[in-house]
Amino acid sequence: MAITVLVPDDDGMTALTGIDGVHPVRYEPGEALPGAAVDAEVLVPGFGVTEKVLSELPKLRLIQLRSAGAEEWIDVVPPGVLLSTCRGAHGGSTAEWAVATLLSLYRELPDFQAAQAEGVWRPHGTDTLQGKRAVIVGAGDVGRQLERRLTPFDVRVTMVGMTARDGVHGVDELPSLLGQADIVALLVPLTSKTRGMVDAGFLAAMPDGAVLVNAARGPVVDTDALLDELAARRLRAILDVTEPEPLPAGHPLWAAPNVMITPHTGGFVGGRLARSYAVVARELERYAGGELPENLVHGEY
Repeated sequence: MAITVLVPDDDGMTALTGIDGVHPVRYEPGEALPGAAVDAEVLVPGFGVTEKVLSELPKLRLIQLRSAGAEEWIDVVPPGVLLSTCRGAHGGSTAEWAVATLLSLYRELPDFQAAQAEGVWRPHGTDTLQGKRAVIVGAGDVGRQLERRLTPFDVRVTMVGMTARDGVHGVDELPSLLGQADIVALLVPLTSKTRGMVDAGFLAAMPDGAVLVNAARGPVVDTDALLDELAARRLRAILDVTEPEPLPAGHPLWAAPNVMITPHTGGFVGGRLARSYAVVARELERYAGGELPENLVHGEY
């Protein structure tokens, strides 16, 4: 017998229709659930869907996310319900964002664009990504995707994970690694261990002129500590996420020197839904076949 899966959009219906053992049912986020919801074993949350929906799903056994981050759901998942992320869908585009912003920073593209707008020929030499030393904090899908993209630029990459393993340093080694880094890229999930990880001591260990890249979550970084470093013009930062988020008008980060801010758009690219649902489809095919999802969350992640 097929499992009923609540799907928030037509893209999901198209992606999941025809999978053996899966019966997708369309719902509209923010509106009353369809009658078939009482039989739903799987929920694919849409944007704006909150924990309130869970009380209307008596047979729910799995929440399958379309995002790689799970922090919004970990504390609200009912007992006996599994939680699976969409790891593997957004790593490439997020890594691409990191490379694009680093190239823009080092090659000073905003300055040349400003000169173009003024109609002025203003040549000057710039820095280069070539030969830089990068410490990537987070050795999951996004971290590996960034490593793949930086290596052809002759960047020397050091991978750091929560625990050490072959080719990956543990976070306990960061104090000895940060001092040699031109770039520190944050690509970790938000957990009790990573919240506030980048504090004043972490930043102080980075060398003058180093670049902090945050494509993880805003609360991973102590905003006040970062503002102190930026105000002193000792460090530079590229932020796709902030704390708070959205960043309100008048916040000191907007006017801080040496910072580039994008509004959480690292994975917000064309084809993102197709890539998300390709992962969702694989996960649900496994689940319908009696296997556990590969991206199952254990504990906080």
